[in-house]
Amino acid sequence: MNRQAQAAVMFLLGAALLHAGTTGLYLRYVKAGLQPLLLASGAVLIAAAVATVWYERRHARAAHGTGPAAPGTEKATGEGAGEGAEEAHAHSHPEPRISWLLVLPLLSLILVAPPALGSYSALRSGTALKQPYGYGKLPTSDPVPLSVVDYASRAAYGHAGSLHGRPVRVTGFLALDRGGAPYLVRMALNCCAADAQPVKIALTGELPPVLRPDAWLEVTGTYRPGLMRDPVNNGPIPYLKVVSARPVPTPHDPYDETWNN
Repeated sequence: MNRQAQAAVMFLLGAALLHAGTTGLYLRYVKAGLQPLLLASGAVLIAAAVATVWYERRHARAAHGTGPAAPGTEKATGEGAGEGAEEAHAHSHPEPRISWLLVLPLLSLILVAPPALGSYSALRSGTALKQPYGYGKLPTSDPVPLSVVDYASRAAYGHAGSLHGRPVRVTGFLALDRGGAPYLVRMALNCCAADAQPVKIALTGELPPVLRPDAWLEVTGTYRPGLMRDPVNNGPIPYLKVVSARPVPTPHDPYDETWNN
């Protein structure tokens, strides 16, 4: 891979990062707060590619005598020029062919847009629910809109009093365990999809007659006392008694970032 090819790969990778950062595609990979860094990385890669092309063209012009010579040097002619060229050729090293494998991540970023993690990953990972440092005041709306993490943490860690008598509305995707038990899930992340872990709510009550894994549901219900234990890591999974449920489109940001706030 010569310098021109390297510059082309850097330019395309930078353009792909800018495209992902400006269209929302980046939310499949990293949390929303990293968008400025992603855009900055794309801009730096494009600038580096342009600088590489400019440097190579300037170097080629100087080598052919069409550009200014470096200070303190003179153009070599005759036998001296030939010896210099042979010496430069003897010390040049071809780029390893394995470097072309760098194109594969670029092609995967351009051609393949992986879906957000779903029920397959959720059922094979233990719940990541942990007790927060504090709880915000619930809004006065009825039903109360809550994230999966907010409802689960309140219900599991002794703050369920704020949920008594209050209908809540929670959105997540559906997961069914081997026994057919339904969970409302949201994958929570710290940084990127590689560290995403599920937070689960066990559903009871008026469930839809047909339950399809990975379908996104907006569930309205009430707090139901009690906890079950996640069979993967023995973590707490609270219950939610469903009053109604309706399918909704996959949200723009499918991950939940509130669990580490």
